[in-house]
Amino acid sequence: MPSLKDLKNRIESVKSTRKITKAMQMVAAAKLRRAQEAAEQSRPYTERFNAVMAGLAASVGGSDSAPKLLSGTGSDQTHLLVVMTSERGLCGGFNGNISKLARARAEELTAQGKTVKIITVGKKGRDALKRELGDHFIAHVDLTDVKRVGYENAQDIARDILSRFDAAEFDVATIFYAKFQNVVTQIPTAQQIIPAAFEASEDEGDATLYDYEPSEEAILADLLPRGVATAIFSALLENGASEQGARMSAMDNATRNAGDMIDKLTIEFNRSRQAVITNELIEIISGAEAL
Repeated sequence: MPSLKDLKNRIESVKSTRKITKAMQMVAAAKLRRAQEAAEQSRPYTERFNAVMAGLAASVGGSDSAPKLLSGTGSDQTHLLVVMTSERGLCGGFNGNISKLARARAEELTAQGKTVKIITVGKKGRDALKRELGDHFIAHVDLTDVKRVGYENAQDIARDILSRFDAAEFDVATIFYAKFQNVVTQIPTAQQIIPAAFEASEDEGDATLYDYEPSEEAILADLLPRGVATAIFSALLENGASEQGARMSAMDNATRNAGDMIDKLTIEFNRSRQAVITNELIEIISGAEAL
């Protein structure tokens, strides 16, 4: 049974931990607001951009003049997985869920006899995957020194991916990130960016016709590389909001657990102190009776 001094030290230690987790929760809440606004403001542009691209891609169809980024290489033997996680931990299952989805996809592709290559964005994803999939790593993007992720960071990642595609290093590229819904819900998502895959537009029934100048093929050849950077930037923003939401939720749970532990330790401390006092009274009474 721990002594009174040990219990008192444990209570003080847990109180200090609670102060830290509470402070981290408040910092995450402040950062979450900015990150959530950035993610939500990027969604209308991304959705409209994808709608225009989907219309152009549908008009081009499977023609021989279609850009390579849209038609692909004609093979799906080599897959590039871009796993986007955070640089810091203490954010619940945020990094683990993304890594789990990427690991499952890599194992599925490997079982089919495909070649898998991995680029990690963020230290936590690299650390989570390097033990089982370290042999498949080809690059890592470190954003530790980046105070605020911007479009230029997405462009750097996109340029690296596009240069590897031009060098025929892979056939299909997929990014993995967490889509932000709310503080307690972040959805691990896999999105194919090469060859470009566009979802059907909600305005699919709109009969409006557009004449493009220059040709659809020329426009796609110019916009598809930007589409890759846009998709990566949107994923980075979603990840930023998801990370802060997950950290806020995790630190809130940690603060509550620390409070519960303090209550239990306080009860144990009071019981132990009462037992010590009772034993001292018994010794005093027994000594008085013996006289």
